[in-house]
Amino acid sequence: MFGSRKETTTDQSLEQIGTIIGPGAVLDGPLTTKDSTRIDGTVKGNVTISGALVVGQEGKIIGTVSCLNAYVAGEINGNVSAPQGKVEISDTGKVIGDVTCKGIIIDENAVFQGKCEMQDVEKNSAEIAKERAVADKAQEENK
Repeated sequence: MFGSRKETTTDQSLEQIGTIIGPGAVLDGPLTTKDSTRIDGTVKGNVTISGALVVGQEGKIIGTVSCLNAYVAGEINGNVSAPQGKVEISDTGKVIGDVTCKGIIIDENAVFQGKCEMQDVEKNSAEIAKERAVADKAQEENK
């Protein structure tokens, strides 16, 4: 009851957006940031983000993208590389290019034209679920 608050595991990189390219803004050239970034305008050039990338519905990137995780509700024309993270293309999103990632989510009605190469997928979902169950049981026993 009291004091038994369950900790949530949210992606800190999505909560801490430090750079925003606003609607109507046009950046002609490469964009490099060390923090998570949201793009609602247009970037014509390569994008390198050390954190997460959020492309809003009005956002558009024309160039190669490299980031930790990507959430695409707008448009990317170029290859997307998130080898240690996840790429999510929402129902309004459009990615024209190859994707390299650890995990991918493509919503119904999303557009993805290219190939996807999954990195570090040695374990199947059953093995991962079993490991989580063992870890959860051990955590419960330690309480």
